[in-house]
Amino acid sequence: MSDTQLVSHGIGRDVARKLGLPQPVTLRRYRPGEPLVPGPVLIIGDSAGSEDLATSLLSWELDVRRNALPKEKLGAIVLVLDGVEHPDDLAAPVLTVASLLRDLAPNGRVVTVSRPASTAASPAAAAARQAVDGFLRSLAKELRAGATANGIVLADGVPSSSPSALGALRFLLSGRSAFVDGQFITVGTDSGKLPDDVDRPLSSKVAVVTGAARGIGAAIARTLHRDGAVLVLIDVPAAGEQLAAVANEVHGTALQLDITREDAARRILDHALERHGRLDIMIHNAGITRDKLLANMDEARWNSVIAVNIAAQLRINQTLLSSDALSQAPRIVSLASTSGIAGNRGQTNYAASKAAVIGMVRATAPLLKDAGGTINAVAPGFIETEMTHRIPFATREIARRLNSLQQGGRPEDVAETIAFLASDAAGGISGEVLRVCGQNMVGA
Repeated sequence: MSDTQLVSHGIGRDVARKLGLPQPVTLRRYRPGEPLVPGPVLIIGDSAGSEDLATSLLSWELDVRRNALPKEKLGAIVLVLDGVEHPDDLAAPVLTVASLLRDLAPNGRVVTVSRPASTAASPAAAAARQAVDGFLRSLAKELRAGATANGIVLADGVPSSSPSALGALRFLLSGRSAFVDGQFITVGTDSGKLPDDVDRPLSSKVAVVTGAARGIGAAIARTLHRDGAVLVLIDVPAAGEQLAAVANEVHGTALQLDITREDAARRILDHALERHGRLDIMIHNAGITRDKLLANMDEARWNSVIAVNIAAQLRINQTLLSSDALSQAPRIVSLASTSGIAGNRGQTNYAASKAAVIGMVRATAPLLKDAGGTINAVAPGFIETEMTHRIPFATREIARRLNSLQQGGRPEDVAETIAFLASDAAGGISGEVLRVCGQNMVGA
């Protein structure tokens, strides 16, 4: 039993109450065959985009409403604000949501759909669009019972019915996004393709996952396999036995390799081509920590973290981008961290490397555009792994509570987000950083 389960059940719950500890709910996570949302979906808005979304969601066989019935529990509220031109335009739709929040089901969803402030035609429109950001992030901190609030930002000219807008909406409504809260997904182009089989959106895709022997990497492998991908799993020789076990479990192939080697990229590509003839998806998960206060930092600790966490990714990406072996519309997803966004005491080397990942992703996105490819980063917060379980209990308990969902995430939460960004449905999303942190109280 995890510490989070301990304070939510039985004697542990009673002790937690006396100590004043939060008692988090069990989050709704994705299970194939289960309903997308736990009740009707209410769409609020009067723009053409709201009508298009309603039509699209009806095709998913959801119970879509334009008006709520009294006291009926809602599975989700979709607030379409893609046409706001002035802050005054927000009052009516926002206050409508306010009147319905008590009717939101446990583990329900609120999703906004808006446009970017940076491209607004007037200061008033920019103000209204930016206001959505503050509204949404604040609402996410008010929701309870496992409910989340997230937003989709559509670049000007991208319709709400575009494949990636619908793909992002399906992800945010589903249990796949259980630990994504208070975040925005920007859809930059009218690209992508919705899957024929929503339970196997990566069917026959060839994916490489580094650092796959344990923890988040193993969860990524299992999730991509469940979604239909063919896998090449990589980890250091010292983890060979665990790597082989995961590879056998997901019917993939194992490649024991130190990714900091100069020839690592070529060996990865050769292995993928020899076994599968192509490479569709590259997941950069491998990473290490060598924590020390900067005053005590030495060259070995600094250099080793930079070498694994960012320099290796740069070399591998350069080789892949210069190769003609990549499939059409390749997907690259890198693991960043909330430490790279907000910083963390004793982690100057790690935070620098993860911030560097974000910079790399944003600069690489334009290089993949002509090929229809994408690159994105996922930034986990506190995730329940073997590493975090070694943190002293009191420190760990505080760390896992510092988010709106008041609990730590699971490796599969990170994996679900990666699987979405690796799918064809995310073809219009590139250069983005999506946090999987339960809306951690640090950073944006």
